[in-house]
Amino acid sequence: MNNAFYIKNIFFCIYAYELFNVLNILCLQTCICVLYSCTLSSTLFLYVPGIMVFHKEFQNAGKEPGLQIWRIEKMDLKPVPKQLQGNFFTGDAYVVLYTTSAPSYNVHMWLGNECSQDEGGAAAIFAMQLDDHLGGAPVQYREVQNNESVTFLGYFKTGIKYKQGGVASGFQHVVTNDMNVKRLLHIKGRRAIRATEVNMSWASFNRGDCFIVDLGKDIYQWCGSECNRFERLKASEVAIGIRDNERNGRASLEMVEDGAEPQAVLAALGPKPNIPAGSPDDETTDRSNQKKGTLYMVSDAAGSMKTSLVAQSSPFKQEMLTPTECYILDNGVDSKIFLWKGPNANTEERKAAMKVAEQFIKDKNYPKNTQIQVMPAGGETTLFKQFFSNWKDKDQTTGPGQAYSIGRIAKVSQVPFDASSLHSNKTMAAQHGMVDDGSGKVQIWRVEGGDKVPVDPSSYGQFYGGDCYLILYTYRQGSREQHIIYTWQGLKCTQDELAASAFLTVKLDDSMGGSPVQVRVTQGQEPAHLMSLFKGKPMIIHIGGTSRKGGQSQTGSTRLFHIRQSSTCATRAVEVEPTASQLNTNDVFVLKSPGGLFKWKGVAASEEEMAAAKYACSFLGGSATEISEGKEPAGFWSALGGKKDYQTSKSLQKTVKPPRLFGCSNKTGRLIAEEVPGDFTQSDLATDDVMLLDTWEQVFVWIGNDANEVERNGADKIAKDYVDSDPSGRRGTPVITIKQGFEPPTFTGWFQAWDAKMWDTDPLDRIRARF
Repeated sequence: MNNAFYIKNIFFCIYAYELFNVLNILCLQTCICVLYSCTLSSTLFLYVPGIMVFHKEFQNAGKEPGLQIWRIEKMDLKPVPKQLQGNFFTGDAYVVLYTTSAPSYNVHMWLGNECSQDEGGAAAIFAMQLDDHLGGAPVQYREVQNNESVTFLGYFKTGIKYKQGGVASGFQHVVTNDMNVKRLLHIKGRRAIRATEVNMSWASFNRGDCFIVDLGKDIYQWCGSECNRFERLKASEVAIGIRDNERNGRASLEMVEDGAEPQAVLAALGPKPNIPAGSPDDETTDRSNQKKGTLYMVSDAAGSMKTSLVAQSSPFKQEMLTPTECYILDNGVDSKIFLWKGPNANTEERKAAMKVAEQFIKDKNYPKNTQIQVMPAGGETTLFKQFFSNWKDKDQTTGPGQAYSIGRIAKVSQVPFDASSLHSNKTMAAQHGMVDDGSGKVQIWRVEGGDKVPVDPSSYGQFYGGDCYLILYTYRQGSREQHIIYTWQGLKCTQDELAASAFLTVKLDDSMGGSPVQVRVTQGQEPAHLMSLFKGKPMIIHIGGTSRKGGQSQTGSTRLFHIRQSSTCATRAVEVEPTASQLNTNDVFVLKSPGGLFKWKGVAASEEEMAAAKYACSFLGGSATEISEGKEPAGFWSALGGKKDYQTSKSLQKTVKPPRLFGCSNKTGRLIAEEVPGDFTQSDLATDDVMLLDTWEQVFVWIGNDANEVERNGADKIAKDYVDSDPSGRRGTPVITIKQGFEPPTFTGWFQAWDAKMWDTDPLDRIRARF
């Protein structure tokens, strides 16, 4: 289907989807050249069977990390200059390639609202041709103006600019020093910034947004009386980008307040009328929609592409994806469609993937601007994988010790754990969730009768599922004393105890001046640092009961403890239901029954886990019989109720998943979460908002100093709803609450070049200095 010569310019192109059936027929005729005149235009194509051809522009595609953008011009590809990347004419179509250092590839087909069907078809063919040229490895996206994916928006941190017109109107992407410019840009969005060219008139203005009045040699940033500080910051970045890239630094910048317009602005726009109030942003993240997904299999067994239902709702199992097939994951209620290409699927299915996804959208009557992601096996995006409860990745390695996750960021390299360098290596501290080695001061209280009661230090490290606990950890970071409050909540504690634990945590935090980091922990989801606080002993978690005097519930006659070591070498022994299906070949288990005490070692278990098992045996009492997997005596299986299937595959190494940052804001009148696109930085933390950082192992709630009460009080619920509504079905992920200025290294390590003094000066003053 790629075999076509574009006669007019002596390079290769298939014109549009309408040719697919014709070309399929022609494939059957060997050694025949055919001239084809497209019915939609006068363009001629020469088709030569058996020859794989590519556009000359693709010779250097994907050779270096970074962005490459081409515009469709008269059914040809023309590169967009680097300085003008991020500018898109609304009457045109574009092909965008992003290459990571791994390397991995994202290919985007961008369609302006006013681009023609011919241009859209050509962009689709070129995108498919580029995918072929890169060996089918790219993830393909279809982007529509005003509804682009977070991945796409992340390439343009200073904003994406929509310009009126297109190639048909004679508008070109040219970098000039031409100062004869007169246009008005409407700046919208707090996280994903869009600058849209609008009519040069006061009628385009509102008091809630920022606008850029671009007069060529003078650029004015107009700030509505109702716009906030963070929106001003983002608008300033757009204005600076126009000056530096489009004017080669030869224009002057000025920030203008509503009501204080200079004469040049009034001369350009005329007398100023009353300006209306702003309308709320419609950029929201509705987690309830993201939770809903349906899985279909795509097949051409009957000679035409058909879809058949595999699973009605997420979360799905990874095993549902057969390597010989292609699948559509339908998240249309959130305006997203994913198509997964099995590595052994037939060539026709793989090549027609984008066309099938577009037809699926039509059949479902979804909006035309529904996002499409087409991905090969091994190149699954984070958004796709979140719909699966058990997704496992093999590391994508590009050399010794370097592993990359293929997905939205694809730059998060794994860092081995080394306790001696915790204080100097913030990236390691962040990935492993360790602020230090756990050698600081520990105080533990149990929640009892609405108050906190000290726990006997001799029993530190033992936690009961019927209780709630407060753990205060104190350590030094440089010359400063730092504090963490862990609130551990058992799965069998009462609602009153849950409520009391939350209240007592706030009370303890207030008594310490609000500086501690708060970490809410659900039984079984303990972070690595909490597990490391017990002086080399494993953390013991009892399935139920309580440690209160006289209140300990009766333990079962048969008890099974699952022992596993984390990547930081901290070990946890968790009591589980005494059944053989709980066993895991990677770990150690201790079984206490009337028939004896067993220490079971899985094939892939470590010696450190065996040492922790020895400690568990000491508190259970009795002399333990050590048994290896595969050599179990009959008494072992009978104590567990008989042999059953259990996890026997050795663990795949965990891929470091790229973290995601969200802003939680009620600036629109209701509390919503909106994702920050691309590689986020410290400057993306809006001081007038609450931010949510999801690192997969834990979720941070960061409270800006200028966040209002609604945002502060509602952020914890947003974090809980965010985790509970994850399409993969994860539950109980630790939620850590921190305040601006008191960030631990487990948080700051996710941000490149964190500056502890960044907020000592006003961010607006800093950016004004660049004017």
